[in-house]
Parts: sequence; structure tokens; C-alpha cells
Amino acid sequence: MDLRKLKTLIDLVSESNVTELEITEAEGKVRIVKGNGAMVQAYAAPMAAMPAPVSVPVAAATEAVSALEPEVDHAVKSPMVGTFYRSASPGAKPFVEVGDTIKQGETLCIIEAMKILNEIESDKSGTVKKILCDNGQAVEYGQPLYLIE
Repeated sequence: MDLRKLKTLIDLVSESNVTELEITEAEGKVRIVKGNGAMVQAYAAPMAAMPAPVSVPVAAATEAVSALEPEVDHAVKSPMVGTFYRSASPGAKPFVEVGDTIKQGETLCIIEAMKILNEIESDKSGTVKKILCDNGQAVEYGQPLYLIE
């Protein structure tokens, strides 16, 4: 299971009135049980067997999961469903290329939705590390478009 998802689940259980949460997915099963206020027991295993419970303070569990997460570049995500375009017109120069230094608010691309062209702006200043979509590709809501470091 993805470490970010596990951290989110631990936070949800610790901040809510839920005392127990169990999720089964193709890659395994996770069970989070809230004990005496500040303690969370987390069980994680492949579908074959469940190990003995581990009790840790909520803050320590969250910090441990955060420490294991790799340093990830910032992803600019699509705010809508539509068609991704790197430039203003078919023959024009793309708004940005890999390696370009950009500022927050700078136009990165256009997403066409229902015949309306929507300029997508950077929500962070930095350097374009990777372009994740091809010109003319259909994109979904929340799909990463660019990685910025």
C-alpha cells in the first residue's frame, strides 16, 4: 500500500471518532485501531496473513511514514477533464519546455473543455522537471501534467 495513503488513513482515524478502520486492496490489507486516545495500532499484511499488532503514538506513526516517503517533486495537476495542449496554436512554440524556470502564475498549457480553451497556470515557482502529457492527449481531473522542482 502507498505510504501516503497509509499516513492519510492514520491521520483520519486519529482525528475522528472512528475507533477502527480496515481496508482490503489487491496488494494487501490494512487495519488501523485507535486505542486509548493517543495510541494507534496498525496492521499491514499481504492477503495471506496478518502480523501481530504494533502500537505507536499517532505522532510517531505519522512521522515514521513521512520519513519513508521519497522526496517528490511538486506536480501541477489538471483542474478539469479535457484535451491537453502545450501551445496556444498548432504551429506555435510551447508555453514551457523541460528545464525552463517558471514563476507562480505563469501559463504552462491549455486544456480545452467543451470548446473552451482554459489556460493552466503554475501554482508554484521552480524548474520544469518533466512534462507528463503529450500534446492533444485527453486528461482527467487531478491528473498530473508537469513535475516542478
